[in-house]
Amino acid sequence: MPVAGRPDVPADPVPFGLFVLKVASRCNLNCDYCYMYNKADSSWRNKPAIMSEETFDATLLRIRRHCAATGQRSVRLAFHGGEPTMVGPARFDAWCTRARSMLADVEDVGLGIQTNGTRIDAVWAEVFARNDVRVGVSVDGVRDEHDRHRVDHRGRGSYDSIVRGLGELGAAGVTWGVLSVIEPGRDPLSTHRHIAGLGADFVNYLWPDHTHDTIAGVRARFGRTPVADYLIPLFDQWLESGGAGPHVPEFWNVARLVLGGRSAHENYGNEPSRYVFVETDGAIEGLDVLRICGEGMGHTGLDVLSSDFAELAASGSLSAAIIMRGLPLPSGCASCVERTTCAGGYVPHRYSRAHGFDSPSVWCADILELFAHARARMGVTAAETARRRDERARRIAAVARG
Repeated sequence: MPVAGRPDVPADPVPFGLFVLKVASRCNLNCDYCYMYNKADSSWRNKPAIMSEETFDATLLRIRRHCAATGQRSVRLAFHGGEPTMVGPARFDAWCTRARSMLADVEDVGLGIQTNGTRIDAVWAEVFARNDVRVGVSVDGVRDEHDRHRVDHRGRGSYDSIVRGLGELGAAGVTWGVLSVIEPGRDPLSTHRHIAGLGADFVNYLWPDHTHDTIAGVRARFGRTPVADYLIPLFDQWLESGGAGPHVPEFWNVARLVLGGRSAHENYGNEPSRYVFVETDGAIEGLDVLRICGEGMGHTGLDVLSSDFAELAASGSLSAAIIMRGLPLPSGCASCVERTTCAGGYVPHRYSRAHGFDSPSVWCADILELFAHARARMGVTAAETARRRDERARRIAAVARG
């Protein structure tokens, strides 16, 4: 049933667990693989460099309204960019205080930031510690590996400044982890040892962002399954150690899926993402990595200055489908053994100009190889996964019936 006076807005809006605030639309680095600045979408050029106070407050108001409408008692805010530390520590500190104040009716408000780490100093570290901000830093490996791709606008590497920043976080007692983009052909075990040795609490390994229109060069250079070749030795080490060391969400998620659970990450499972981005101009957008597919792919036509988040459901946008429902299973996946676990893979990686999103992930062969290896190591067949998933669905249905 719609909201009175607004037939386009559902009466029962869906909870969103995460709101990503793109507080800066510029970056002090120029990483060659960056989906924001070096792929198919250049809309960032038309955005304000820094989110205004008015837009920030409007975002918090819309989040508060959404939490009240859904009754949710927990929400996470992630400061993102561009490079979010470009807003400066004083403004960031004030925004964290304002977020907790304006969302005081929500019991659990988690704050996080994803940063390239180059601007972190003792002042920033103290701000993060005081506001209990969970910090994610991009680190791709040892100095030479990292500096191959993560350079500033003059081509200078960023590794040394990041490591100095990580030292400041450690000294301030801030919990931090790493996002690391997989580079095919690299020794994964030495990379992981190095990142773990820096003191990371978690390591998210990110699959390189490609579409079917851009992947050919990678396959020509590194073969059929370069990402699986990278991840499988790490998975074996992780399994044999009982998950010791930094938390690796990728492997916990694969294991969860093999054992019949639901995906906790959008790489697999085709689950509704249930989170949104707010741009520096207040635009409400969907999955950010859709920028690799084309100009404006994530646009919804909504903004926090004039729209509630509940209006996404009726926007008719691609982002609304991804956020609220998940896209249909690609037709080529219908008979795949992993159709209910992988379910086509990460949406942006499914894209081609010829077929839109009706294709398996460009990393399909890698995903099948990784899942087959995980199944062999864990002793769980696809049939056993299906049985466990059916049992889980029956239990959930029984609980719903009371």
